[in-house]
Amino acid sequence: MKYDIIVVGGGHAGCEAAHIAAFMGKKTLLITMNIKNIADMPCNPSIGGTAKGIIVREIDALGGLMGRVTDKSHFQIKMLNSAKGPAVQSLRAQADKITYPQNMLKELKSTKNLTILEGTVEDIKVENQKIKKIVLEDQTEIETEVLILTTGTYLKSNILIGAENTESGPHGEKRSNFLSTNLQNLGFELQRLKTGTPQRIKASTIDFSKMKEELGSDKYYTFSFDNKPSYKINEQQKCYLLYTNEKTHKIILDNLKKSAMYGGYVTGVGPRYCPSIEDKLVRFKDKERHQLFLEPESLYYDEWYLQGFSTSMPRDIQEKMVHSLEGLEHAQITKYAYAIEYDAINPLQIKPSLESKVIEGIFTAGQINGTSGYEEAAGQGIIAGINAVRKLQKKEPIILKRNEAYIGVLIDDLVTKGTKEPYRMLTSRAEYRLILRHDNADLRLRPIAWKIKSITKKQYQNTLEKQEKINKLIEMLKQEKIKLTKENKEKLKQLHLDVRTSKSFYELLKRPEINMDIVSQFIKIVDDEEIQEQVQIAIKYEGYINKTYKDVERMLKLEEKLIPENIDYDKVKNLASEARQKLKKVKPLSIGQASRISGVNPADISILAIYLKKGVWQ
Repeated sequence: MKYDIIVVGGGHAGCEAAHIAAFMGKKTLLITMNIKNIADMPCNPSIGGTAKGIIVREIDALGGLMGRVTDKSHFQIKMLNSAKGPAVQSLRAQADKITYPQNMLKELKSTKNLTILEGTVEDIKVENQKIKKIVLEDQTEIETEVLILTTGTYLKSNILIGAENTESGPHGEKRSNFLSTNLQNLGFELQRLKTGTPQRIKASTIDFSKMKEELGSDKYYTFSFDNKPSYKINEQQKCYLLYTNEKTHKIILDNLKKSAMYGGYVTGVGPRYCPSIEDKLVRFKDKERHQLFLEPESLYYDEWYLQGFSTSMPRDIQEKMVHSLEGLEHAQITKYAYAIEYDAINPLQIKPSLESKVIEGIFTAGQINGTSGYEEAAGQGIIAGINAVRKLQKKEPIILKRNEAYIGVLIDDLVTKGTKEPYRMLTSRAEYRLILRHDNADLRLRPIAWKIKSITKKQYQNTLEKQEKINKLIEMLKQEKIKLTKENKEKLKQLHLDVRTSKSFYELLKRPEINMDIVSQFIKIVDDEEIQEQVQIAIKYEGYINKTYKDVERMLKLEEKLIPENIDYDKVKNLASEARQKLKKVKPLSIGQASRISGVNPADISILAIYLKKGVWQ
């Protein structure tokens, strides 16, 4: 048996990698330990969130599945930070844990060139530092030219509840016992990471009347640029807001040493931006309460997810903790919270293409690279899949720059800075976030996707048409001026607007109190809301956007200064020893990437740039 590309792991990274590789014409095999766990959501029942929602839009723009599957599978959707500027707005949907995996599996099964196989990969065979074949648990060998590892949290994973330590994957599933050791034997550096999940609560035992309702947005949204909304706004499922209290905090602090984390049972490093509740109390001692959310997991069963209450406390302590919360005094816990430890590789050993520096032809994506979150995994998955195909095509890999996509920021951070804890995408990590918005992901990335043929011609034409409509509307607003007729003056007075001279609507839109809704009262606009939103952002933020592009231009000049692969950093005189060590480890492709490495200072960059300019390395 032989396949062009083999993908190991059926989580969110694996689904995207396998689908896009097959869509782009390569004979692809997706191997998963349990087909029922494809696109499983072992933690929070949501897709998107701050920054993460933008990644989902980017995945869709590149031809991926997550956005369109979510649109078919959610029962609540909302725009986060809608009261703030467009740079930080993102969609978040409550996805049904039954429907989402089912819809994803349908997509995969209908993808031409893709085969799905149940099995466990135990070993990897290599010849001349190139991938040759994989070996399954039953000793079946399958040849391949490219391997994509998307193993999630299954590598030597342990479930921790208090002092209990169980060798298991999420949900009590079988773990992968041998693959990470064999990767280590091949030269991969392993690290031990930890994440966790909170309790599930039986709905009929919750007193929702003591909590604040959290509703979906009263405006229709989709993650996919190709979908129309298929839900009804008024039929969205409610979520609920509640808080910890003094009693909760006392129970936790009194029993701190019983938790797996503070009892010394945990060896892995947990996520900084998604800490357990006991970690929150230790780190933020001044807070009187912490925000929690109750979210339904599915419309097909009555388990609710207690967002923000992740813990590794023993079961009896968890009972007391949950019952201390207002509205959960008589709650029945259907699944206890737990921490999970697992092996991951050092992401400094992967290239910006997500191909390994250790073994040619091995790509990695998702939690094996040290990230947390479904969206971060899927974003890496689609890039790994695309670049696996590009490698077989003997073409240059697609490397998204920091000014092109959040996915580009994510991967650059991983391969340049590395991570010692599960990495989570935040808007603050993206220095060019004003141009990396939720609304323009298709305009940014579909031209790239069409060039590499990861989307259809129709998808690309729709993007071109959208851009043309935006340009035409901007031009019309520049040409058309408000006429100060008696009727218009009266309308302006009613709107409390001071307009004394005839100005173009383009100029008027720059004023903070004027928006497209107001403009449409004076001039006929036939374009839909999406086009109007793009135009309004382009005009109102024109100065800031132009400044961002100037910053991008300076960054790109540094990216153009390439560093040859055969450079010997030991011959670069006067480099700081830490900088020399980091440069040898990361092997940056450009001066720009080198400047972002932790421990490499501006003085080191100047020395390196002068050295390269002299050409003495040749």
